[in-house]
Order: sequence, then C-alpha cells, then structure tokens
Amino acid sequence: MKPQLPFMKRDRRIAPFYGINQSMPIVLALLLGFQHALAMLGGLVTPPLILGGAGGANLTTAQQQYLVSASLIVCGMLSAVQITRFKIKGTPYYIGTGLLSVVGTSFATISIATGTFSQMYARGYCPIDADTGLKLPCPQGYGALIGTAALCSLTEIGMSFLPARVLKRTFPPIVTGPVVMLIGVHLVETGLQGWAGGAGLCLNRATNAAGQMFLCGTAKPLPWGDARFIGLGFSVFATIILVERFGSPIMKSAAVVMGLIMGMIISGATGYWDRSTIDSAPAATFIWTHTFPLKIYAPLILPLMAVYVILAMEAIGDISATCDVSRIEVEGPEFDSRIQGGVLSDGFNGLLAALMTMTPLSCFAQNNGVIALTRCANRTAGYCCCMFLFLMGVFAKFGAVFVAIPASVLGGMTTFLFCSVAVSGMRIIALVPFNRRNRFILTAALSLGFGAVLVPNYFSYVFTYEGSNHALRGFYDAIELVMGTGFAVAALISIFLNLVLPAEMEEEKEAVVVVGTHAERDGVASMEEDVEMQKISESGKGTMK
Repeated sequence: MKPQLPFMKRDRRIAPFYGINQSMPIVLALLLGFQHALAMLGGLVTPPLILGGAGGANLTTAQQQYLVSASLIVCGMLSAVQITRFKIKGTPYYIGTGLLSVVGTSFATISIATGTFSQMYARGYCPIDADTGLKLPCPQGYGALIGTAALCSLTEIGMSFLPARVLKRTFPPIVTGPVVMLIGVHLVETGLQGWAGGAGLCLNRATNAAGQMFLCGTAKPLPWGDARFIGLGFSVFATIILVERFGSPIMKSAAVVMGLIMGMIISGATGYWDRSTIDSAPAATFIWTHTFPLKIYAPLILPLMAVYVILAMEAIGDISATCDVSRIEVEGPEFDSRIQGGVLSDGFNGLLAALMTMTPLSCFAQNNGVIALTRCANRTAGYCCCMFLFLMGVFAKFGAVFVAIPASVLGGMTTFLFCSVAVSGMRIIALVPFNRRNRFILTAALSLGFGAVLVPNYFSYVFTYEGSNHALRGFYDAIELVMGTGFAVAALISIFLNLVLPAEMEEEKEAVVVVGTHAERDGVASMEEDVEMQKISESGKGTMK
C-alpha cells in the first residue's frame, strides 16, 4: 500500500475481506503474516530485555540473548495453539479461540517482577558484590519467577471454566480500565529510565564510595541523562510520529518497529554499538539451551495470582475485539465458547511458557488493528506469522542484535509502547458512563493506584518482622508487593466496590444520554472504530500492549 504523501492520490478501491477459514493466496498469506510478526516484535522483545537486564535479574549477556530468542520461539509456537482451537474430548470446553489471535510476553508481569527482584536482592536471595555493591547475575531469581508463574497459571485455568456472564459481570470496563491504565503508567518510568541512559548503578548519576560517577553504556560510556542519550531516544520517537503521519496503513501498524530501526541505524553510525555481544552469539539456538532452576518463591504467589486475573481480563476484551474485526458474532453460545477457549488457552500457555523458560503470555490486541487495516482475519496468515516468529527466534544473531541495542534507543521505543497501554486503559474508562457511582469507584481505585506508582515504597515499613518464621515473613513480603504495585491495588478496590455498591439507575440513564449527545456533536472516530468500541464495552475489555 502506498505512503500517504501530500502529492500522491489515494487509492479508493476496497480490498477483499478474507474470513477466518476462507481460501487465500499463499504469497499474500506470507506477506500479511510477516506484517503481524512486525507488529508484535517490539512487544515480544521488551519484557525479556527488561527482566533479564539491570532492572531485573541482571543475567549474563548470553542469557539475555537467549531470553529474547526464546520469547520469539515460544510465542510463535503457543500462538498456533490459540489460533487452532481444540475441543476437550467428552466435554463442552475448548482450548483456543479459532481466530487470528496471537500471544506474546505480557507487560503486566514486569512491574511485579522488577519489584520482586529488588526484594530478592535486599533479602539476600540474590547476590550482591560486597565491595562494589553491584548486583550480580541471579538466575535462581529468574527461575523462581517462572516456577511461581507456572503454579499461579492454575488461577487463570480455573477461571476459564466459569460462565462467560460471570466473568463479564466481575470484570466490566469500570474494573479493567483503571487496571490497564496503571500498568502503562508504571511502565513508562522504566521506558524513560532507559531513554536517559539505562537502569542499574548509573541511574540518576549515582556515585561509588570514592565519589566517582557510574557511567551508562559500554561503547561510549556517558553520564545518565546526557543530551546524546536523549537525542538517540528522540530519533526513535520522532520517526514513529513521522511514519504515523506520512506512512501507508501497513507501515503505520509497524511504526514502532520502524522507529526502532531508525534509532539502530543512527546509533550504529555514530558508534554507540558494542559488536562483541553479536559476534559472540551462536548462529542458531532453541528453547532450553539455557535453563533456570524452577522454584516457588512464596512472596510472589499472591502478586502473580493477581497478574493472571488481569491476563484473563485482557483475554476477554481482546478476543471480543478480534471477533468484531473478524466479522464474527460477539454474542451467543459460539462467542461464549471462544471466550472460554481463549481464557483457558491463555492460562495453559502461561504454564507451558514457564516450563519453556518464559514469563506469562497474554493476547496481543494491536494485531486487531492489523486485521482491520489489511481486511484479513484468515488463520493461514496467523500460521505464517507463527512461522516467522519461530524462525526469528531460532536464528540467535537476531536476538543478539536486540540485546546490543543502546538503552536510550530501546527506551525511546518502549516509552511510546508503554504509554500506548495507558492510553488503552483511558479508552476503556471513556466507555463507562460517568455517573456518581462510577466516579466514586474510579476515585477510590486510582487514589491508591496512582499513589503506589508515585511512591512505591510507602508500604515498605508497615511490616517490620525480622524473626525466624520464614512463612510469616514471606506472607508479609507478598502483601508488600501487592500494595506497592499500583494496578494490583486498583484491581482489588475496583472489583470489590463494583460488586458491593448498588447501581443508580436514573443517573446511569442520564449519563448514557449525555454520552450519546456528545458523540453526535463531537464524534471523530470512524464507523468501524465506533462499532469496535461498542462491542468491547458490552463484552469486556480490549488492551493494546
């Protein structure tokens, strides 16, 4: 499709629509599958880079490269499970949606995991160099993360067997909206830290005992926040904006990746790359070439159970949106079975991902935009996408390139990517009538939610127990992790208040009339987007990772 340059005429022809099981040319399926893979790429590599890097388990370079490759391989394989849709023999239940539903490593895990790793280093679970104070690699901490994630995946698996109407009533937009928004708000901090140079000891221009400042980067070490770091990140950010303005519809769906590529070119040409990590990487890899000791870390159980509840919320909305753009009914027994199969597959994939050394997975909603733009919901294109992701992961040099990217370039991309999550939450909240009841729920949930984001250590001194009872200490640590994570606190408060506060019917009717009036006067969205928002409002929640 042509770029939308000012001097070029736009093509007014309407492309054909390819349904989920319709026959289509294989070359076109390969092209559109590659487009889906590009749309996912930024979201797939970001979580392993953060969790394996200085802000997470501080793994070795080889282990970080492996995690990026493993993320691509695992997501390619398990997306195929979601797309295929299996019926459990002898039961009315399914695994998978049977739609072009792709899955990727979830952002919701990042906030919980980074807080947990900080706690692990503080408690002595992970090692710290006594002389320099440097956090040493902690593969056992990462193993505890994925081991506990495997156990907690049973939460979402169990939720999948609840009736669809119960799930929709428990997790309406008034609950899911603030949760998704706070996930994005929390992660923006991580993106900006990378944009200014990176995390670790160089953060905020920290100094050692001799007063020497720690520098960020290896090829060209500079102080955190240096103008050159800010400029590199801005090159990515500006490219994303330019592609959105002048690019073709297909280019726009991969704008984040194109911005990253531009930042990689500029930083490479100016000498900010360290090629040693790429040169030392093997030519090919696969899952389990690096392994981590699976353990259960008790303080992580409650927070990760909350994460899996949130992943179920995401799956409900994302599958509803996928059905809508795929021109499939969003109500009735068939739709409910797709919701059930999608949530079950989401939980089951989380279990398999942990056994394949990856953190929990979730449905990726940005691919719904690709379906809408390309008018192709065909599962053949989905399988081609899975193939491309698998091949990208197997060729280890591809993953090594992402590990070698300067933190400021990656930060320019992730800041935009994470903020899009927050905007998705705002969009969901906008679907809720702003009557007195809903304003009260939002105020109560966001007060502690934003507070935990802005002052994450506010609850760190409530429990001061230092005795020998490790079970009690682990329970206190779990509560501290939940209370210090904004979206987890907001989820608990909003779910509780939504279930116990009575509805105010007259005020709700008035709010609906007001929203309709504003929509008629100020509506700027396209007809397709209006229909999508209406379906999401009725069926659950849609997020953008």
